[in-house]
Amino acid sequence: MAFPTAVNNQITDSVSQSSVTVLGDAPGLALASLYQTMAQATGLALQNAVANQQSLAAVNQAATAAAVALLTRG
Repeated sequence: MAFPTAVNNQITDSVSQSSVTVLGDAPGLALASLYQTMAQATGLALQNAVANQQSLAAVNQAATAAAVALLTRG
């Protein structure tokens, strides 16, 4: 309980308790935000990997087609 003031003691207790609640919730909210950020970053990394594989497959197919065309000419 706070020192005696002109404000009602119940009000000061209520404000103090809400401050304690915010401080108590902060670590959990920070971890939740961290997990959400890591999940999004991992998802983006996997999407980039798939896009790179698709691009390389198209390049490989074009190179194979060009090599086959060279072989059939000669």
